[in-house]
Amino acid sequence: MQDILLTITTGDFLTNLAAGELNLATEFVWLITATVLSMIGGAIGGMLLAGKDIGYQFSAMLGALFAPAGVIPAIIIGLAILNFLTSY
Repeated sequence: MQDILLTITTGDFLTNLAAGELNLATEFVWLITATVLSMIGGAIGGMLLAGKDIGYQFSAMLGALFAPAGVIPAIIIGLAILNFLTSY
């Protein structure tokens, strides 16, 4: 595990990620992180809103599937704006 973290490419990637530098790899990591967090939030929201009516498991599944539909475009637009602003 230590060898993986000390290689040049992984070390550079972790440095860029920690420093907040935006490139294609870090943007992809932030997109995946936001998608996973929105799925968790959507599942919790679905359970709170419709858990008693249609069942907790089904409402959690629907919430987890529909939540990223609004988050993914917003994250992509936000990262594009940040990338545009950092060039100036």
